[in-house]
Amino acid sequence: MVGAFLLALFGSTAPAQSAPKVASINVCTDQLAMLLADKEQLTSISYLSLDHKTSYLFEKAATYPLNHGRAEEIFLQKPDLVLAGSFTARATVDLLRRLGFQVEEFRPASTFDDIRANIKRIGDLLEQPQRAEALIAEIDQGLAEVDVKKRARTIALYYANNYTSGRGSLMDTVVRHAGFTNLADKLSLSGYGQMPLELLVMHQPDYLLMGERYEGAALAYQNYEHPALQAIKKQAVSVTLPDSLTVCGGPFTVEAVKILSDIAHE
Repeated sequence: MVGAFLLALFGSTAPAQSAPKVASINVCTDQLAMLLADKEQLTSISYLSLDHKTSYLFEKAATYPLNHGRAEEIFLQKPDLVLAGSFTARATVDLLRRLGFQVEEFRPASTFDDIRANIKRIGDLLEQPQRAEALIAEIDQGLAEVDVKKRARTIALYYANNYTSGRGSLMDTVVRHAGFTNLADKLSLSGYGQMPLELLVMHQPDYLLMGERYEGAALAYQNYEHPALQAIKKQAVSVTLPDSLTVCGGPFTVEAVKILSDIAHE
């Protein structure tokens, strides 16, 4: 996608007059704020935005002041507004509010409607409504370019500790927009929960998408080495997708749909 997305990513628009100063303490609000705000509007963003596996805009994040989600840091920066996630530490959010800061919380997006709503809300809070509208228009255009004709192909989403993403999750939205049937949906699993390996073996998915492994050893990844899973990987089409496209909802999530749609066509 081009246009407003790239313009927001690389800059070159004139700054808004008297726009509020904003601090973001959540990796998802960080990214939407970076796409919508004038650079001088952001007093700081979360250090988590530097992680290339969770933040699509990790390179852009390196050009901003960082915070570690502590109320003391935000207090010294004196922003007009603080952006937080619904799972941000309650002690931090409550303390900032008691100190008189306006804290706006955002729930994780699980649908493209959620993404649109979050973009519009942040655009309004940052006094950048036109940029928000342009970004939403590009999301709509990107989705319209995807062939979403339903295909009788099942994909299994399989992560560390046997976790999967079912109905009501952003990954489920992505795979359905790409034309796949999510195995977790067939098993009536909703949200994020565990899918026993036995069920994966019994249902023999056509495609298998496994989460990215983080560096270092961890017992959470033992299920990746199980012989039964290795046998499934031999008969199913293995699919890879950067986690950074779907950890947070944004215009970049459309790219995840396009990648999976191309795989479905193949």
